Amino acid sequence: MLDLLKVIILGIVEGITEFLPISSTGHLIVAVAFLRPNFSEALSGTFEIFIQLGAVVAVVLYYRNDFIGQVRTVIRDRGTQRLWLALILATVPAALIGFPFREQIKAIFFNPTAVAISLIIGGVLFIVLERWFSGRESQSTVENSPSVSDLTKITPVQALLIGVLQTLALIPGVSRAATSIFGGMLFGLDRKAATRFSFYLAVPVLGGATVFDLLLSLDEISSGDLIYLLVGAVVSGIVAWFAIDWLLHYVARHNFVAFGYYRIAAGAIILVLAALSLL
Repeated sequence: MLDLLKVIILGIVEGITEFLPISSTGHLIVAVAFLRPNFSEALSGTFEIFIQLGAVVAVVLYYRNDFIGQVRTVIRDRGTQRLWLALILATVPAALIGFPFREQIKAIFFNPTAVAISLIIGGVLFIVLERWFSGRESQSTVENSPSVSDLTKITPVQALLIGVLQTLALIPGVSRAATSIFGGMLFGLDRKAATRFSFYLAVPVLGGATVFDLLLSLDEISSGDLIYLLVGAVVSGIVAWFAIDWLLHYVARHNFVAFGYYRIAAGAIILVLAALSLL
């Protein structure tokens, strides 16, 4: 029962952090190290990835009308075709690196110290990039702004560049949401479009990673482990739904500087806890 409560807590952590630019996997690694749930060896490496499936389902349900409309029009609508091609292209770089080097990435980077360092470095970059974005946005006008606000107008080159930058998120603490959102803004999308593209991109990226990892680990996972995976995924999906809605409203009025300071503070706290052997 205690382990099930810990799984629920971890599901909440995943749901809150998946779409915020603060690294859900990094937070899960630290939370697991702190809570110390009684996971089997096979489950300990799979849990952090599998429960992201709940967040994928949350995106699909949140944008269900959009997705249904796209399915109905994709055969004849060039804009929808362009968007789906962009999502595929943006997924390819992470797949090419993440799948073959899955075990090496886990062995090297799936630990609290690596997460803390990534959080701090990312936090500093957040602050620097947001100052640059603010200066660029203040100098632009509606007439001369190059930003793409309609995702059906995203180009294959923009999508591929976002995907290349997103490969950095294979390192826990970097954040898939951060790399895809900032990548979108760096390569020509406005803030709202970049955030929305990041949500859409979660479906093939996280969905593919979850299925791949589960298939490789399925023969080592017990029926008791499956209960933990399912509970964690359901809880994360429910919480992620509200996190998506909150972030969409937040980016309409704010930048991501606050997340930068949060990352630096969180990284420092994790380093202290690790030094005290509490993680």
